[in-house]
Amino acid sequence: MMRKRRLLTIVGIGLVASMSFVLYTVIKRHLAKADNKRRYEKALHPVPDKNNPFASDAQLTFYDSVLSNPAIDIRQYGVAQYYKGQTLLRLGKEKEAVDLLTTLVGRLSKSDPLAKDAEKCLALSYLRLGERNNCIMNHSNGSCIFPIMGKGVYTDPYASLKAIDRYVSILQTDSGDLESRWLLNLAYMTIGRYPKDVPARWLIPDLDRDESSFAIRPFQDMAGDLGLAGSRNLAGGVIVDDFDNDGYLDIVTSSWSLDESMHYYKNNGDGTFTDLTVKSGLNKIKGGLNIVQADYNNDGYPDILVLRGAWLGEYGLQPKTLLKNNGDGTFTDVTVESGILSFSPTQSGVWADFNNDGWLDLFIANETSDSAHPHPNELYLNNRDGTFTEVGKEAHCNDLAFCKGVTVADYNHDGWPDIFISTLEHHKILLKNKGLRSGIPQFENATQEAGLDKPMGFTFPTWFWDYDNDGWPDIFISGYDFTGPLANVAAAEALHRHLPANSSSMYLFRNNHDGTFTDVSKVSGLDRPVFAMGSNFGDIDNDGWPDMYLGTGNPDFRSLVPNKMFKNVDGKKFSDVTSVARVGNLQKGHGVAFADLDNDGDQDIFTVIGGSYVGDTYYNSFYVNPGQNNNSWISILLQGTKSNRSAIGAHIAVKFTEDSVQRTVYCDVNSGGSFGSNPLRKEIGLGKAKSIDELKITWPTSGILQVFKNVQVDQFIKIKEGLQDTEKMNLKRLTFKNSASPMHMNMSGMQ
Repeated sequence: MMRKRRLLTIVGIGLVASMSFVLYTVIKRHLAKADNKRRYEKALHPVPDKNNPFASDAQLTFYDSVLSNPAIDIRQYGVAQYYKGQTLLRLGKEKEAVDLLTTLVGRLSKSDPLAKDAEKCLALSYLRLGERNNCIMNHSNGSCIFPIMGKGVYTDPYASLKAIDRYVSILQTDSGDLESRWLLNLAYMTIGRYPKDVPARWLIPDLDRDESSFAIRPFQDMAGDLGLAGSRNLAGGVIVDDFDNDGYLDIVTSSWSLDESMHYYKNNGDGTFTDLTVKSGLNKIKGGLNIVQADYNNDGYPDILVLRGAWLGEYGLQPKTLLKNNGDGTFTDVTVESGILSFSPTQSGVWADFNNDGWLDLFIANETSDSAHPHPNELYLNNRDGTFTEVGKEAHCNDLAFCKGVTVADYNHDGWPDIFISTLEHHKILLKNKGLRSGIPQFENATQEAGLDKPMGFTFPTWFWDYDNDGWPDIFISGYDFTGPLANVAAAEALHRHLPANSSSMYLFRNNHDGTFTDVSKVSGLDRPVFAMGSNFGDIDNDGWPDMYLGTGNPDFRSLVPNKMFKNVDGKKFSDVTSVARVGNLQKGHGVAFADLDNDGDQDIFTVIGGSYVGDTYYNSFYVNPGQNNNSWISILLQGTKSNRSAIGAHIAVKFTEDSVQRTVYCDVNSGGSFGSNPLRKEIGLGKAKSIDELKITWPTSGILQVFKNVQVDQFIKIKEGLQDTEKMNLKRLTFKNSASPMHMNMSGMQ
C-alpha cells in the first residue's frame, strides 16, 4: 500500500510538473506575442528626431530655437534663417518661406557665399507657391503634365512671374547655372509664355516639340473625375487587382508617411469607384512606401504586404505588415501571428514559391546603409498554416546591401525561381535557386557567371520581362546615381551637352538562353538617364511587345522632371512617347500599375504621385487609355490547385498569326515591376491576330502543361490548373463616369 501511494505521489508530481511546463510554455508564448505586438505598435509611432532628414517639424523647432538664442552671431543667424526657409518649403509653407527668404536675400551682400543659395531657394519657393495656387488648389487633368499646355497653364501667374524674376537675376550672375535655366524655362511654360518670351540666351529650345514618330493617342488623367486622386499623397505604392472576386479590378494605395493611411477604392462595375478605406479597415494601416499582393494562404483572395522604412537608415526600423484579405471587403493585420515581424528599412519584397510546394514564400530585400547596422535580406518559407519561418541564412540569400528593387523569375529554365536584386551600390545580385536541401531552397550568387557584374552605379527599380518575346526572361534596371537636383541633368540632356557626373543610365540585359545575359542598353536606345523610382511595364497598344512607364525624381524639390513612357518597337528598340501620350507628370512618380480597369481591352496606367516631404504632396494620376488601334487581346486569370492559388510563377505562351507570320507572346504571372503592382490577371496584346492558334500554360509546382487550340481573341477567360476547358468571364465594358466634382477634389486636397 505504501509503495502504491509513493508511486501515485511520484506520478502526481510528474503530472503537475508536466502541466506546469505546458502552462509555462503557453504563458511564455503569450507574453512573447504580447511583447511583439507592443514592439510592433511602438515602431509605427516613432518619436520625431531633428537628425532624421525627413522629420521637418522637428527640424523647424530646432531652427526656431537657434534663432531665438540671444548669443547667436549675425553669420549663424543668417545660416539658420536659410535652413529654416528650406524647412518651411519642405513643410509646404511656401508663403512663409518666401517672406523669410526675401528678408534674408535683401540683407545679404552679393559677395556673401550664402547669397546665391538663399536666392535660389527663394526662386524655388515662388515656383512651388505657383504650383500650390494652380496645380493643387485649382487642379485639372492637365496640371503639371509636361510640356505644360491647355488646362495645365496657370490661371494665377503671380508666383511664376516672381520666380522668373529671381531666376533671371541668378542667371545674369551665373549664365552656366543649368538648374536655374531649366526651372526658368518651366516657369515660363506654366504661364503659357514658353518659348516666345524666354530670353534667347537662356532658352532651352524644343521642350514642347514631340519628336516621336509614333501616333500615340493621348491618355486622359481621370483620377479626379472618378474620386481616385486622393487627398494628396506623399510617396507611396499601388496595387490594382480584384480584391473581392467580382471580376472588376480595384485599387489600393499606400503612403510612406506613418501619419497617412492606406486607401481602398472598389470598382463598382458600372464606371464608378467607391472609397471603402474605412469599411475595409485600411484606414488603420499607416505608412508603406510599397505594397505587393498575393494569395499567401490559398483561400482565393489576394492579400497585401506593406513595406516600410526605406531611405531612413536607422530611423527606418519599421515593421512590414501582412494584411489577410477576409473575403468580405475587410482586411486583418496578421503580421505578428504570421511570424514575419522584423524591423529593417525596406521597400522591396516579392512573393514566389521558392521551394515549389504550392504555397507562396516571401523574400524581403532590406537596406543596409553601413556595416555597423547590418540588415540582412530575409526569406520566409510558408508553413502552409498561415505562418512563416525565416531561413535566409540557411538558404544563403541573406546578403547585406542597400537593396532598392527585387524581382523573381526562372531565368535559366531549371524549374526553380531565381532572384535579382537592384542596389544603391555598384554591385547587383543575381541569386540562382539550385533546389532544396533539407527542405530549404539553396541559392548561389551567379552575378559574375551571368555577366551582370559590370559597373552600373546606383540603381533603383528592376524587373524580369520577356521584352523580345523569345521565351526567356530578360532584366531591366534603372539607374539612380545622381544625388543633386535632376534639373541639371534635364537641362544638359535637352541642350545635348555633356551630362553631369554619375548620371547613370537605364540598363537592359538580354537573356542568352545559357545562363548568361548581354547588355543591350545602347542598341535598344535605353542608354540615357531617367532616374526612375516607381515603375512598371505593360502593353499600351496591344502589339504584343511590353512597354514601360517610369515615375521619376528624387526628394529634392528642384527635381522637376517628367515621368517617362517608352514604347517597345518590335522587341528591338524603345522610343520615348511621353509627350505625345500626355503622361509626363512633372511631380514625383512612385508606385505604378498597368491594368485594364474599364475592361475595354487596352491597359490604363495608375500611378501614385508625391514626394518625400509634407510640402511635396500631390494627387494620384489615373491615365485612361483611349485605345490606340484595333489590335486584339486576351485577358487570362489563372487559378492554381497543386500550384499556388495566385498562379505566381506560371508561364504563358500565346501563339497566333499576324500578317501571315506566326508569332508567340510570352509572359509570367507576377505583379510586374519592383515598385507598383499590376494585376495577377494577365492582359496580353495580340497584334492583328484574328484568333489564337495555341495557348500554353506551364504551371510552376506541378509542371502541368495545358494546351488550348483555336482560342477566341478579345475576351476574358479563367483557366484552372489541370482542367482542359477555359471558362469565359462575362465582364461588362465600362464607361467611366464623373463621380467627383472639381470643388470636391479641391476641398479634399486641403485636408
